[in-house]
Amino acid sequence: MYDSEFEDITALELKQFVKSHNEKEYLLVDVRQPDEYTKGHIPGAKFIPLNELVSDLSGLPANRDVIFYCHSGGRSLAAASMFSEEGITEKTIYNLEGGILSWEGKTLKGFPKIQVFDKTKAPAELLLTAMDLEKGAWRFYTYILDNFAVDPIIPTLEQLSKAEIAHAKTVYGFWEKTASTPIAFDELYARLEGEILEGGESLAEVLGYLENIEENQCLRILELAIHIEYAAFDLYKTMAEQEKDQTVRDSFLSIAQAEKSHMRMLVRALDQCD
Repeated sequence: MYDSEFEDITALELKQFVKSHNEKEYLLVDVRQPDEYTKGHIPGAKFIPLNELVSDLSGLPANRDVIFYCHSGGRSLAAASMFSEEGITEKTIYNLEGGILSWEGKTLKGFPKIQVFDKTKAPAELLLTAMDLEKGAWRFYTYILDNFAVDPIIPTLEQLSKAEIAHAKTVYGFWEKTASTPIAFDELYARLEGEILEGGESLAEVLGYLENIEENQCLRILELAIHIEYAAFDLYKTMAEQEKDQTVRDSFLSIAQAEKSHMRMLVRALDQCD
């Protein structure tokens, strides 16, 4: 048992915390109700309503910092206090002051699209799906480069296009360990269709949206890309928390960590649009 207390953390401090920490080092927990969560949640948060959380606090990690948040801070304060009293963690417990009302960063609506993964499948199949999602992201960025005159952000898009292939190779490294008869990356990647983006959206639907952008193409494309990367981060973090196989879990956390750099890259590129 550990002597554990909790600390308050401001929204600005939380934003810096997420930026500076590896995804393997902490867990962000949303303790609100389902309808609140779907109206807007902080990307990457694990959704555990307070009434479910208190029935099994032992399900929270003992080897990672845990940050609780709710609507305005009351329920998360209770969650942090109760988890602290359990004395099962040696890490820091935080409560987000002011709850999501104080959060000025990106939020996402709905639940992460975990249905793109068939969780009844073996680890190798889950990792293959992850590679296919990365191929979808590569197709998204490649399509923009081939079809839109967005000169100011071409270097950013080219960098992201290459990064998506690198992500797929990272997943491939994990896949090799689980596949019964692994084949070379280039051969496998060529077989992938990439019809779904890494956040779970349909590539065809997203490309259809792109074709209907008439004004401020540069800005609108970046806004869409930022949303996709945040959705991907949210999906991979959620899948990692639900996955029991350590290889798959490590793979998803690795991709989630990389998605954060993509978000920052895209946000910086906003200034390049006229």
